[in-house]
Amino acid sequence: MEQFDEQLMKYAEITVQIGLNIQKGQTLFVNAPLEAVDYVRSVTKQAYEVGAKHVYVEWHDEQLELLKYLHAPEEAFTEFPKWRVQQADQLVEEGAAFLSVYASDPDLLQEADPKRVATNQKTRLTALAKMREYIQNMRISWLIVSIPTKAWAAKVFPQMTPEQQIDKLWEYIFKTTRVDLEDPVAAWKQHIQALQKRAAFLNEHNFRKLHYQAPGTDLTIEFPEGHIWISAESTNDQGVMFVPNMPTEEVFTMPKRDGVNGTVRSTMPLHYNGVLVEELSVTFEKGRIIDFSAKQGYEAIKGLVDTDEGSHYLGEVALVPHDSPISNLNTLFFNTLFDENAACHVAIGSAYPVCIKNGTEMDEAELARHGVNQSVEHVDFMIGSKDLDIDGQTASGEWIAVFRNGNWV
Repeated sequence: MEQFDEQLMKYAEITVQIGLNIQKGQTLFVNAPLEAVDYVRSVTKQAYEVGAKHVYVEWHDEQLELLKYLHAPEEAFTEFPKWRVQQADQLVEEGAAFLSVYASDPDLLQEADPKRVATNQKTRLTALAKMREYIQNMRISWLIVSIPTKAWAAKVFPQMTPEQQIDKLWEYIFKTTRVDLEDPVAAWKQHIQALQKRAAFLNEHNFRKLHYQAPGTDLTIEFPEGHIWISAESTNDQGVMFVPNMPTEEVFTMPKRDGVNGTVRSTMPLHYNGVLVEELSVTFEKGRIIDFSAKQGYEAIKGLVDTDEGSHYLGEVALVPHDSPISNLNTLFFNTLFDENAACHVAIGSAYPVCIKNGTEMDEAELARHGVNQSVEHVDFMIGSKDLDIDGQTASGEWIAVFRNGNWV
């Protein structure tokens, strides 16, 4: 128990010092499940110790969410409280930091109507447009982390007892976030530098396009002029560095909106809006999704793609080696934060404007002219495996091997 308490404290330390990089006088807003109370208390203590002015916590309970989907009237899913919008807008304008503890039950919404779920998601994301804009432009510090919950741990380790499930998931979270090391803060600084070198390699070559080949995948992704590959660390409007995801193993950029062609097959289940999507295959023509199939979760993907015009296109391309700390655990987490950092992935929906030169200074019309996709959605699905090969084409037409057998060349 003493060792766990020490590791929980270290987890809170890297959350506050590396992930959010809380500054003196700053406000922290936390959204977390009830099971995260011990972790959130540790984070709150750390935040105040480094000078936070306020720590506000919004708790949520998944069973209440399910009850709403099963029993609320239809109009409940087309309305979003104005006071919630005002709260979010005030916080982002004041430069608050946002911590989201993502630990959903992968099977939670199996009984819920996918149309209700999709409508509710679109309503929420549309209402919180200003907050989304600040997040996607990295104008504020934000971070997504996870803690074990009973339902999630049971899904990941079904063969264990409930207590063993929680303990094992904590062990894996601590390992993948480098909390199990003697000095996690130093380890994270070293890891960030390593990812920055990968991004620098891609930016130096300035590839016009990447070609992906694997079983079920033959995909070409073009990039807009001025695109930028980004790694773990971002900079907010105040010039403060932060790390949006813990764990993170990716370098990412945006595709050219109309420059994606071919078919790609997912290599892991996707947990989207409480539904598991398995064996997803998506076909693109001039960037647009023209066909898709799924062994399970088809209606959820249909709801995603039909959200708006931009959700028919890709907004992110991310490279993650198969030989990485998360992938080497050989565990399916049923949690996109972990699974996307175990494999190369792409995202349906909006692009991050920071991934193109001067993108954060462009309005929507300018972004569109530069080939930047825009949507209220942004949903990653995993396409990497030990069988994936990726080649990049330079401006001169030369093809260079980037990935072989799922790893960096």
